[in-house]
Amino acid sequence: MASGNTSDLSTHFNFPSWGNYPSHQPKDVIRYPWSSSKIDFSDAPYLAYGMGRSYGDSCLNKNGIIIHSSQLNHILDFDGDKGIIRCEAGVTFDDLLSVIVPRGWFLPVTPGTRFVTVAGALANDVHGKNHHAVGSFGNHVTAFELQRSDGQALLCTCENENKQFFNATIGGLGLTGLVTWVEFRLKKIVNSYVSTSTQPFSSINAFFELDRQYFERHEYSVAWIDTTARLRHLGRGLYFSGDHATEHPVAYTEIRKKQRSLNLPINFPGFVLNTFAIKAFNRFYFNGHKDSVGQTLSHYSPFFYPLDNIKNWNRMYGKRGFFQHQCVIPLENGKEVITEILKRVSDKGMASFLSVLKRFGNIPSVGMMSFPREGYTLALDFPNKGKRTLAFLTDLDELIQSAKGAIYPAKDARMSAEMFVSSFPDLELFKNYIDPAFSSSFWRRVMQQQE
Repeated sequence: MASGNTSDLSTHFNFPSWGNYPSHQPKDVIRYPWSSSKIDFSDAPYLAYGMGRSYGDSCLNKNGIIIHSSQLNHILDFDGDKGIIRCEAGVTFDDLLSVIVPRGWFLPVTPGTRFVTVAGALANDVHGKNHHAVGSFGNHVTAFELQRSDGQALLCTCENENKQFFNATIGGLGLTGLVTWVEFRLKKIVNSYVSTSTQPFSSINAFFELDRQYFERHEYSVAWIDTTARLRHLGRGLYFSGDHATEHPVAYTEIRKKQRSLNLPINFPGFVLNTFAIKAFNRFYFNGHKDSVGQTLSHYSPFFYPLDNIKNWNRMYGKRGFFQHQCVIPLENGKEVITEILKRVSDKGMASFLSVLKRFGNIPSVGMMSFPREGYTLALDFPNKGKRTLAFLTDLDELIQSAKGAIYPAKDARMSAEMFVSSFPDLELFKNYIDPAFSSSFWRRVMQQQE
């Protein structure tokens, strides 16, 4: 068996993905207490687990061993002058924000939740609303330590030390070994506020026109799409943009006590989030913002992390869970394909509760398996209704593949091996750096389909 501190983890298996599908559980769980500890890797396969915010099975290890990083939660070094921080793998963005924001720094890149670990951000090379301006998280990583199952502890840097492992591990889905600490550059800010603006648009064509105007004007930009709108209003939505406030001498404030103001303690019944309810929400949300044009000053938390106010919001989809489907389409055919995806969603009545559209810039990712690349990326989520949902998503995949697009593994629980291979042209090179003792439910699924 694996060595390490199992405490009560190995007897209480509950390590889901955020989408609550599939419901794979490990056979054992160990807690990795310190970066200097050693693990006997003879009882493979292993996989590190942080906050479980991957939506599909890339964070799951069915019948394998989970290495839980909850006690790897120390900040090791923080240069407050240069804005470089080094912390253990299990430190969360939530932890970091409470330390760095009062000192005039912010995360260089953040996804839509602050409840992710730095190692998870690295393994999935997360992106945010500012990819067009600064790239993905991996573009700001300077170094990390990678523990391999053969006993090696590799120092991997962005310059030349173990550079291939550096590139393979960023976006490498936790398959190259155990990351014990990460060092990365921060972004300088002058206060904790963001100057934001909201611009409603009446159709998907209007979105592309807005994006052409605003794309390079603001550091942060993203659009919410009403997937229930049809015909001439197909793809209507709200375009949000923002920049860190510089002209307002606002004191640093934290609203951490107000976070998670609502909790969903149980899964909603399946009938609650039906097509009618989703349509009603989308209409309410659009109408509630369509007249709020203009700039406002917002604390960073509601701008970057609106859903973090609702603890366990994923339970609204019911016990069967949900599918998050995120694709990226090259610029040259992005408008046509994105429009066709939204048309199919509308025509099939497969309304998405939360739909986000934004544009990736032309800053290359450093990871061999990084998802972000220049183009338009659309994220949709659908309640799990079994075969009907799966068939519809497969249909979307075929359209995306024909357009030379890609699917994000961190959001996936069902794409085919063919889709995965076409999404990542450096896959064969990446395989050379996988640690033989590490695997995941996702990896075994897509690899077995290839055999």
